[in-house]
Amino acid sequence: MAHNTHRDMKVYGGIKLYAGTGSAELAQKISDYVKEPLCGRDIIQFPNENLFVKLHSSVRGQDVYLIQTTSSPVHRNLMELLILLQTLKLDSAARVTAVIPYYAYGRSDKKDQPRVPITARLIADMIEVAGAERYMLIDPHAGQVQGFFSIPGDVLTGFHIISEYLRTLRSKMKDPVVVTVDLGFAKKGRNLAATIDAPIAFIEKRRVANDAKAQALTIIGEVNNRDVILVDDEIDTGGSISQAVDLVKEHGARNVYVVCVHAIFSSNAVDRITAMPVTEFVTTDTVPIPPEKLILLKDRLTILSIAPLIGEVILRAHEGRSVGEMFNE
Repeated sequence: MAHNTHRDMKVYGGIKLYAGTGSAELAQKISDYVKEPLCGRDIIQFPNENLFVKLHSSVRGQDVYLIQTTSSPVHRNLMELLILLQTLKLDSAARVTAVIPYYAYGRSDKKDQPRVPITARLIADMIEVAGAERYMLIDPHAGQVQGFFSIPGDVLTGFHIISEYLRTLRSKMKDPVVVTVDLGFAKKGRNLAATIDAPIAFIEKRRVANDAKAQALTIIGEVNNRDVILVDDEIDTGGSISQAVDLVKEHGARNVYVVCVHAIFSSNAVDRITAMPVTEFVTTDTVPIPPEKLILLKDRLTILSIAPLIGEVILRAHEGRSVGEMFNE
């Protein structure tokens, strides 16, 4: 009996950190926190756009964490993630965890009209088939993404880090109020408001057609003569947040602070955002922002690192300790 028990136990070796090209800077910060170096790997793109991956050393029996966002270029980053996962699995890693700071296709989480896919589920299936045995996500757009995985994982939020920063700003604000960009974000917005001891208001909007455009309608709550903290999980083209800023200003808001976890800033979003009457933009480094876009935002952009959050979860997962204890859960 003792022999069988020993045979069935899965024992992990040391922590091994790998990163794709999509999260190089964030991965280095996580490496510094965990005090484990990033392991070497080659990622080569051939002239036919096919990718080739080779690890510099063996991961046999090791506890491996692969850090790779799936933001732009989405399909290059996604294929890197999948190929690296399979490479690690085929090299006999004891456990492979996919650490995905930004989860692509998160909005395609349900069949909300006939003859459409549930792509967020497809991505989860591909990650599992490629070899991931665990996953870590930061603020996926839809909470039900967790249900698309049949492997265990940790779904974390960057708002713990953001709320700590906002508490340092609160003394400079006049009667701050947290405003969610839409009703779908009401629960997270309420949690953030409670954390910084501020009231909450909501913007009601209606999305039309399939072109990602939305019409902001009205504000539920009071913003007149108050400093407003506009919150959303991500800023993509900047259309929704631009409407929200205009709306709160029309209703008498004083200074406006825009907060999000994922700064996608696609298309001409930065040009649109730069023109907004916003005092400060606060985001995290789940998505790398190109230098040419950072220059346009100048000193109005504050980027908070989620590396300590991910690094601590990696250490706890490796040692078999509770992650919930970090948040008093």
